[in-house]
Amino acid sequence: MQYKDYYATLGVSRDASQDEIQKAYRKLARKFHPDVNRDSGAEERFKEITESYEVLKDPEKRKVYDRFGADWKHYAQGGAPPPGYGAEGFNFDFGGGGASGFSSFFDMLFNQGRAGGGGAGGPFGGFGFDPSGGGRGGGGWASRGHDQEARIVLSLEEAARGGHRELTVSDPTTGQNRTLSVNLPPGVREGQRIRLAGQGGPGAAGPGDLYLKVELRPHERFRLEERDLFTDLPVAAWEAALGSEASVRTLNGPVTVRIPAGTSSGRKIRLRGRGFPNPKGEAGDLYAEIKVVVPDKLSSREKELFEELAKVSKFRAR
Repeated sequence: MQYKDYYATLGVSRDASQDEIQKAYRKLARKFHPDVNRDSGAEERFKEITESYEVLKDPEKRKVYDRFGADWKHYAQGGAPPPGYGAEGFNFDFGGGGASGFSSFFDMLFNQGRAGGGGAGGPFGGFGFDPSGGGRGGGGWASRGHDQEARIVLSLEEAARGGHRELTVSDPTTGQNRTLSVNLPPGVREGQRIRLAGQGGPGAAGPGDLYLKVELRPHERFRLEERDLFTDLPVAAWEAALGSEASVRTLNGPVTVRIPAGTSSGRKIRLRGRGFPNPKGEAGDLYAEIKVVVPDKLSSREKELFEELAKVSKFRAR
């Protein structure tokens, strides 16, 4: 078995992030997918790209590859383990050496089963690829479809209540659209990923998964921080000075709050549990921040009263 540099295949560095690996795979997959590229060698190139991604996208599989990958060719040719490996508790018994022994080690390490049988499970889960193109019944390893990612854009209210949504996603390799029915959990957050099992790319060993990455539209009234909501509450100068009541909008409808006499701009009124829902605990709080406003234009009587107030008041703002 010839050693394959999966990093070189995807065109990324060995310290590339998972996001960089995924972006590189998507770019190459779109270019060499057999459905869109009929050139000679495109299909084989696509298999190499998919094989590389199947290993590097998974942190555990990548960790094993990083540790042993450079020595795979050495094992395949029947060589002994490099110095130091045995001291760490690894026993490489290839049953006489050679490529067949290496295949047994490789099969054990990644728990690959042949398409017609073989086990899933083990320390790294059921994972396989088909470097020979054998597929089911062809004598090679069956390849699970690659995972895909799509974004879903929600309003703050939609994210808070969750529920049923119809979503149209585009396949990153073929560009074809398909509609999915999704049940969103209440209280989904910006950047959260929702896994739809078996809705990813097709494969001989079953389809991959589809991950929906949540994006929230900016809201005209609310600002979300963690699970707390913040909103402005405009009040007139006399309401702030004398005290009053005001209606505050929440995600579940308006609520009446009391404004204490002598309230200044910047004071926050806390509504406990009226913030963003939390499926694993208590909801956040809603904070209404007082904004004292005055009329743009005054009637003659209003101006007269304000002038009188200015004369009799002993209050100094500065």
